Amino acid sequence: MRPWPRRSSAILFKKFHTHPACLSNSGRTIGEVIKDVARIRNIGISAHIDSGKTTLTERLLFYTGQVDEIHEVKGKDGVGAKMDFMELERQRGITIQSAATYVMWKDVNINIIDTPGHVDFTVEVERALRVLDGAVLVLCGVGGVQSQTLTVNRQMKRYNVPCIAFINKLDRQGANPLRVVSQLRSKLNHNAALLQLPIGLEENLEGVVDLIRMRALYFREPQGLTVVEEEIPENLLDLAREKRQEMIEHIAEADETLGEIFLEEREPTEKDLITFLYKASLHSSDAWLRPEEQGMVDFLPNPSEVTNIGLDNKDG
Repeated sequence: MRPWPRRSSAILFKKFHTHPACLSNSGRTIGEVIKDVARIRNIGISAHIDSGKTTLTERLLFYTGQVDEIHEVKGKDGVGAKMDFMELERQRGITIQSAATYVMWKDVNINIIDTPGHVDFTVEVERALRVLDGAVLVLCGVGGVQSQTLTVNRQMKRYNVPCIAFINKLDRQGANPLRVVSQLRSKLNHNAALLQLPIGLEENLEGVVDLIRMRALYFREPQGLTVVEEEIPENLLDLAREKRQEMIEHIAEADETLGEIFLEEREPTEKDLITFLYKASLHSSDAWLRPEEQGMVDFLPNPSEVTNIGLDNKDG
């Protein structure tokens, strides 16, 4: 057995490693191919049942222009979510079989596998994680870490799949994202930290504070297509500063360079934080919470940055 670069690019890179001077059929250099691979993300979305995995995927498709309308998993229009392609899935409102799609975000191609959350179909999650380079762990803002969350977390660790976490359903009664972060640390042993702080909760949810840029982002219409950037509200400023400092401390635990900046009491830049977060997620299973497409690009690896173990048939 020997390590190969991960997934679909394995054969391509094996060829290049064997013949360093070779070119692809299109005449491109190795460096050009690697640069193209850097614009790819192979991502899975996993969670406990009814946490909103398929709903999240539906929003990603809509916000990136892949679909023209949003349809709910069990919506009144009876259409159902795009990713629920089986009739039984539409009837029951659950995902039974993993479904693949892709979106373009800026110049990055994000391949997405939407996996089941029901315990009876956990083998589907196992199969998907074998071919993924990163994952989004979806958690319910009310239920937090639940039984199948524990199973999915073990599966991610088994295959060394780095993840970012998405806390969903913050508009539901009883939503508490800070409690969910605490559960990520205590129940899943993640070095978890918020990257965004919600502005309001339940029926008062208006937007989020980006703790990296320290700006407030408001969603001004029901489908969230219009995002307005403003100063952080005065009543949230102290909490935002506290959570940003907490975020920096947690990143510093995973990266010595940021730890030195932290000890020297210097303020890391936005670019510093994104770089250190990326390195931390690449080399550990820590959960960083940022609910948007940019988080997949900024904090999850491309196929050339992760390794896997492959069997060489010639070696038996």
